[in-house]
Amino acid sequence: MRQLSKFEGLALLLGGLLMVVGAGANVLFCSWAPYVFAPGSLLFVAMQLRQRYEGKDFTIRRLRRIQIISDFLFLVAGLLMLANQKNFLGLDQLSYIRYVHNNWVVVLLVAAVLQLYTSHRIANELEKDTK
Repeated sequence: MRQLSKFEGLALLLGGLLMVVGAGANVLFCSWAPYVFAPGSLLFVAMQLRQRYEGKDFTIRRLRRIQIISDFLFLVAGLLMLANQKNFLGLDQLSYIRYVHNNWVVVLLVAAVLQLYTSHRIANELEKDTK
């Protein structure tokens, strides 16, 4: 895996921290929470996409693809969080409740579980590869 520079590592950490603060604040009904979560998710995903794997190991490549799907889900969670704040998608009330209202929680949970699984497995596979 390509290692991030110090600045990129700090940006990744800041993005993750903004995501946690935004999600926690949204649970506490703070109106500014989506505006913290969305830039945090953009920063986190951008820095994570800068990490590349140039090796030939099929397992790490598969895990990396799953990690990219997780990154996409983080962005969708941010969009749904913003849409939950204001119905800017132009949906009627029934469609809004069915497809948007608080569904960011489910998407964020799936993304977080995938991220946790892939980051742990990639670290183990890279360690096994160096031995």
